[in-house]
Amino acid sequence: MRKEDIEIQQQNMQQKLSKIKHKIIVMSGKGGVGKSTVAVNLAITLSLQGYEVGLLDSDIHGPSVPKMLGIENEKLLMENNEILPVVVIPNLKIVSMAFLITEQDTPIIWRGPLKMSLIRQFLGEVAWGELDYLIIDLPPGTGDEPLSIAQSIPDSDGAIIVTTPQDVALLSVRKSINFTKSLKMPVIGIIENMSGFVCPNCKTTIDIFGKGGGEKTADQFNILLLGKIPIDAKITENADTGKPIVLADKNSETTKIFIEIVRKIIEQVEKPKGVKL
Repeated sequence: MRKEDIEIQQQNMQQKLSKIKHKIIVMSGKGGVGKSTVAVNLAITLSLQGYEVGLLDSDIHGPSVPKMLGIENEKLLMENNEILPVVVIPNLKIVSMAFLITEQDTPIIWRGPLKMSLIRQFLGEVAWGELDYLIIDLPPGTGDEPLSIAQSIPDSDGAIIVTTPQDVALLSVRKSINFTKSLKMPVIGIIENMSGFVCPNCKTTIDIFGKGGGEKTADQFNILLLGKIPIDAKITENADTGKPIVLADKNSETTKIFIEIVRKIIEQVEKPKGVKL
């Protein structure tokens, strides 16, 4: 892409992002921790509370957000030289690479420059409109896509890091924390996913992936632990059927945990700059 085109994209990004109050990046140091599931349920919880929300699935190679929402057959349309996001519920807009794929089983074999160009398009050419929150679901790790998005949104409210309790995952969390530090990006907090399994019969909690790792890491780095989400079979079942748990079962304990996590996130990002709660 020519230098002039990149400059135009950057100007478009600044213009679009200036209309979004809060920009939150959801990331994880490794795959398999349920990051996208968390991002989807956070976005829906915010929208159910009346906020205008956008959800950007920036995983070029493995976009999963549309499947979780039952909209994987939708396509992106153009209007007035802008990309129209897919509207899930009245105040929730989604953009994903999955909407551009003709065959869902087709692998995306792209080098870095193509991926960076698409991300700039998603940030600068999508008709997001005026949003209260833009939730950006990053691919796992600290590679091209996370770096490009972090550099493209220098005024983001910060990152939410998703992990599971076991030590292997927590090693990756520390890398994610150091990644944000190197970019001077705040960390809003840590979410510990798959945090214990409650037996449906005896109600005993079984710590399949260990216990307390997320809390220990949060204390070590002086970062807020936003919440612990238990292993819940309904999360997987509902994601597979395209209806996330906060929509499918509004009275479940897991939904209540997501609501509390969102309350803490709002408290963090809307507090005056420099004030520590």
